[in-house]
Amino acid sequence: MAAESSEGEEETKLSGGNQLLTVDDDLTEMGKKAAWSVSSCKPGNGVSSLRDDNLETYWQSDGAQPHLVNIQFQKKVRLQLIVLYVDFKLDESYTPSKVSIRAGDGFHNLKEIKTVELVKPTGWVYLSLSGVDPRDTFVNTFMLQIAVLSNHLNGRDTHVRQIKVYGPRPNPIPHQPFQFTSREFITYSSIR
Repeated sequence: MAAESSEGEEETKLSGGNQLLTVDDDLTEMGKKAAWSVSSCKPGNGVSSLRDDNLETYWQSDGAQPHLVNIQFQKKVRLQLIVLYVDFKLDESYTPSKVSIRAGDGFHNLKEIKTVELVKPTGWVYLSLSGVDPRDTFVNTFMLQIAVLSNHLNGRDTHVRQIKVYGPRPNPIPHQPFQFTSREFITYSSIR
């Protein structure tokens, strides 16, 4: 299913989508800690529509491709998963067909991590940020960029209904070598 492209980043083909958003308990949504911006938008369909938890609203781009969603953090964060809600049945030619994920310290040094081809997706589409090496389970970054490179049926503008960004849940006790999950273990994990 995954194929290596010439530049070394991973290229994946995904079809379908999930109607329910299900994420592991060891991941937390990191998008609320970020500043979000888009390359262009139609009035009333801006960046706020990506984050309002309403699947009826959507961001609609308005301009030349690629269409960009920029997610900037104040400090370096660990990110593991991006989840997009797109709907080919409703949006047809506005539905993204090829998406590029880029990461870096800012606009000046973004590097492509992954390119994903979406085949008529309807629902939540999960894009893992883990690399080819199994030890690379997350990305350390100040900025993440999602670039819509092309749409289905050669559409010009794009619709993305929701975007969620997940990273590993932080250890509640700093400098603790073990990551306990139950409240009892956490309570008795240190000597007083």
